[in-house]
Amino acid sequence: MLQSFSFLTSGRIVFGRGSATSAGDAVLSFGSRVLLVRGRSVSFADELAAGLRQSGADVTECICSTEPTVTMVQEAISAGRSAACDVVVAVGGGAVVDLGKAAAALIPGQSDVPDHLEGVGHGLPLAASPLPFVALPTTSGTGAEVTKNAVIAVPEAGRKVSLRDDRMLPDVAIIDPALTDGSPRFVTLAAGLDAVTQVIEPYLCNRANPLTDALCVAAIPSGLQALAKLERGEDPEARDEMAFCSLSGGLALANAGLGAVHGLAGVLGGRLGAPHGLICGRLLGPVLTENRACLARMGADLSRFDMVEQAVGQAFGLKSDVFSQLTPLLDSWEIPRLGQWTRENSDLGAIAAEAATASSMKANPCELPEKTLISIMESVL
Repeated sequence: MLQSFSFLTSGRIVFGRGSATSAGDAVLSFGSRVLLVRGRSVSFADELAAGLRQSGADVTECICSTEPTVTMVQEAISAGRSAACDVVVAVGGGAVVDLGKAAAALIPGQSDVPDHLEGVGHGLPLAASPLPFVALPTTSGTGAEVTKNAVIAVPEAGRKVSLRDDRMLPDVAIIDPALTDGSPRFVTLAAGLDAVTQVIEPYLCNRANPLTDALCVAAIPSGLQALAKLERGEDPEARDEMAFCSLSGGLALANAGLGAVHGLAGVLGGRLGAPHGLICGRLLGPVLTENRACLARMGADLSRFDMVEQAVGQAFGLKSDVFSQLTPLLDSWEIPRLGQWTRENSDLGAIAAEAATASSMKANPCELPEKTLISIMESVL
């Protein structure tokens, strides 16, 4: 009997080179008082703002230069309310999209940001429906353009938590791989490592379903091969494949779940401040190794792990013991280890205990004890 499942995503997804040219029309279809959340150096944001203004729109710009914090969300909300914005558009990486998503969600209501945050707040549902939201990612990594949460940093708590509501899914997601062309090597690799992790974890997690499987089975090998090509140099075709991998990962994680990589990464990112994609890339090999060993002891079916191992090996030219070879592979790519961000008082035990309760950890294919989580983190320092 076929497994029952549900699937929820953005109202409309537009994918392909040149698709960003439709962004202005998409935004104006929702309103003419626009809050544009953007990265500081994203040239397309300048073009979009100019085009909207030429069409008669009032555009208020909000710059997102780091991962969004509660304070940044509050500032974006204030800007949107002051300008009486009726639509929000975000142009930038995952952090920019998350800030735009949070602003669109909270501008219409009257509550405070912490009221809706998971973990450090009350996790309340939205009191009012969000403003229309259009997302244009300029990196291929988070898949935030098709997810229903925004990751917000709470520096005073040393945590990153989610603002989450089904209504936060963007109304329009426009994925134009050309917006990622020429991205710096480190940005490309860090984002790409996140993207491939986000198609691998939903495929292996305990909530996988036939539709997310279909997305992941196609995207895992193509995403890994695209990452290998982009590590060697600029490649427009690989950019296209990586953008599709990122989109597929966003769709899959929003409807299935993730696993221990993201369970640990959320806590580590909040405590250490290291880039999210880098953390995911560094954790991926050790987590796959420990998950496979755990499931083997349980006598579970390992065919999904075999598929992932084969795809990783073929993409990166690894012949045996593939998962354990990911750490030296990333060393050869000059991807920093997490030891650059740890401090003498970094308590891995406390991090493991907190990560064990993370929402992503609940979808891991097996329960990893805290001592194993500590060992995983020690292996990537």
